[in-house]
Formats: sequence, structure tokens, C-alpha cells
Amino acid sequence: MFNKNLKLVIAALIIAYAVYQFVEGNIGNGISLILLSSIFVFLYYRNEIILLAFLRMRKQDLAGTKKWLDKIKNPDTALTKKQNGYYNYLNGIIFSQTNLTQAEKYFKKALKFGLNMDYDVAMAKLSLAGIAMQKRRKREATTLLNEAKKLDKQNMLAEQIKMMQQQLKKI
Repeated sequence: MFNKNLKLVIAALIIAYAVYQFVEGNIGNGISLILLSSIFVFLYYRNEIILLAFLRMRKQDLAGTKKWLDKIKNPDTALTKKQNGYYNYLNGIIFSQTNLTQAEKYFKKALKFGLNMDYDVAMAKLSLAGIAMQKRRKREATTLLNEAKKLDKQNMLAEQIKMMQQQLKKI
């Protein structure tokens, strides 16, 4: 909704007004304004549109997720580096249902920008391994599967990795 730099400017202005409220003796107002400014700082690091897109993704509504992601007009300037990674990660998941070439491009871009959680990186590499298998690139798929296996510390993707390794042996 707001530009990332505008969020920081708004937070700074609210904090400045909170300091003024403290000087005037309105401690309650100052505390509530500090809490309000923390929302803008939080939204600097976590883009609100990407959060809403993740909510749509949790409900497995790919069309709704795509609709929210389309609201970000210029992701290179509007998002931070990690947010751009998740923007491409979500687009990769959406396009993996229809266009594998496009999905591969988005997943590689997401890995280039970086993702915060190891699970997300493992999921992106697992998806890339699946795309490589479909395109008959066995060596690339094997390395991506091994990297995904190393990143999956809680064994949430262990079953999918085993299944893909079995399919890889058949190629």
C-alpha cells in the first residue's frame, strides 16, 4: 500500500510526536503512539500485501493469491530484498501449476534474492528439482534434492523427497 521508505518516514513522524507528548506530560498518549509507530516499522520488514497473499495461499486460493500479488506494481523498488524473494517464491508456486518454465524462473529468482526460513528455501529447491525432473535434467535434480534434504531439518518434506528420489531412479 505505502512505499517502503514512506513507512519509515511515517514511523519517524509518529515517534517525534510521541516524544512531544512525553514532554507535555501525556505519558499514555506517548506510549500508544510508540506502539502505533511499531506497526509501521513492522510493515517495513513484512509487506502487508505479501502477508495477505500468504493468507490466500494458506487457503489454497491461487487466484486470490495472484490477485494480491498483482497489486504490487514494481516489486524491485517497492519491496526489500527478502520481500522480493517471497514475492517471486509465491509467483513460482502459482505458476508451477500451469507454466513450468515461468515457475522455474521465479523460483531461481526467489533463491537469488533469498528467503528467511530454511523450510522455504528447501521447498523452493524441491520444486526446482521437480521441474528439472520433468525436463529430464537428472544431475541438476539430484543436486537440488540433496540440498533440499539438508535444509529440511524438521523432516517436513522428507516424504516428498523420498518419493522424488524414487521417481528419479526410474529416469
